[in-house]
Amino acid sequence: MIERTLLRLLQQRLAQFPAVTLVGPRQCGKTTLARTLARRYFNLEAPEERTQLDARWEEVIATDSPVVFDEAQLWPELFRRLRGAIDEQRKQNGRFILLGSIAPSLMRDVGESLAGRMAVLELAPFHLGEVNDLERLWRCGGFPDGGVLGGEAYPVWQESYLRAMAERDLPMWGLPAKPMVTQRLFRMVAAEHGAILNLSKLGQSLGLSHHTVNAYLDQLEGAFLIRRLPPFAANLRKRLVKAPRLYWRDTGVLHALLRFPPGDDLLAQPWAGASWEGFVIEQILTARAARGEAGDAYFFRSHDGYEADLVIESGRAREVIEIKLTSGPAPEDLARLAQVGDLIKATQLVLLCRVRKSVTTGRQWVTNLADYLRAKG
Repeated sequence: MIERTLLRLLQQRLAQFPAVTLVGPRQCGKTTLARTLARRYFNLEAPEERTQLDARWEEVIATDSPVVFDEAQLWPELFRRLRGAIDEQRKQNGRFILLGSIAPSLMRDVGESLAGRMAVLELAPFHLGEVNDLERLWRCGGFPDGGVLGGEAYPVWQESYLRAMAERDLPMWGLPAKPMVTQRLFRMVAAEHGAILNLSKLGQSLGLSHHTVNAYLDQLEGAFLIRRLPPFAANLRKRLVKAPRLYWRDTGVLHALLRFPPGDDLLAQPWAGASWEGFVIEQILTARAARGEAGDAYFFRSHDGYEADLVIESGRAREVIEIKLTSGPAPEDLARLAQVGDLIKATQLVLLCRVRKSVTTGRQWVTNLADYLRAKG
C-alpha cells in the first residue's frame, strides 16, 4: 500500500486533539488512510451501522484506539454526542476520526459542536509526491481506482463517478438541480477550465440566473470537485481582474469530460496547456496542504496583460509561479515573470515548465514540477 503524505500530519493532529475530521472527495482514500490507525469503523451512510453505533455508544467511546465515523455529516446527532464524550475526558487525545465528502454541512456541524476540540485536514487524490509517474498521473488523475493506479479503467471509471455524483451524492448533499442539468454544468466547467469565471455566460448556457449558477458551483467546490482560485488583490495603479479562475481539481475527471480517448496524444490537444496549468496548481497546493503548510493561493492578472498563474503568500514570503507547457522557455518568459514579480513585490519567482534540468539563481527558479516539489518538501 502506498503511504499517504498526510499520514504523518494526521498522526500529529491526533496527538494534539481529541478528534480529527478528515475531508476530501469521494473515493480519494480517506477510509483506507483512517483505518490504518483505527480498529473500529462505522459507515454512517448505512442505517444499520447507525443503529449499531447508537446501541453500543458507551462501549464504543470507551475504546483506547481511535474510532472512525465515515460520512459523519449524515448523522448530525453524532456531533452532540461526541462533544459530551470529549468533555468527559478532555485531556485524552486521539480518540475519534470523522470522515466526510462534503465540506459545508460537515464544517457547520463541527463548528457548532466541536470548536476547539477537533482539527480538520483535507485528503486529496494521489499526488506526485506519492506516486512517481507524472505523465500517467496527469493523464488519468489521482483517484486510486480509476486514476493513476488503475489507468486501464479510464475513462469509464470517471464517467461512472460523475454520474453517481450527479444522480445521487450531490442531490443528497443539497444540490437542487436535476442530474441532467448537473452533468451539463460539469461539461461546461470542463470547457472553461483555467478561464476567468463568467457566471453570466454559464447561466445563459444553462438557462439559469448567475446567482443560481454560483450556488451550484458552491456545491461542486464543497464536494472537492472544482477549485475557484481567487485573484490577487494589490494596491497597484492598474486595473486588476476581480473574478476567480475555474479549475477541475482532478485532471482524469477533466479529460473524461473533454472526451479525451485513452490512447491519444495529450500534448496535441488544444486544451493541453490549460489542463497542465490546473494539474500543476493542484499538485503544488495538495503537497503543501499534506505537509501542513499555511498559506493563501491566488492568481494575478491585470487588464494590460501582466499575469501569473499562481501566487502563494505565507507569512512574509510571496512566491510567484508562471506555468508553461514547454521544455524550452524563452527569455521573454523570464523577463515577463520578473516584471510581475517587481509589480507585486515577490520574494521568489518560479518559471515552472518541463525542462530536464532545473536552474536556480537568487530568487529566480526555472524548474520542472518534480524538482520543485522535492525542493519545497
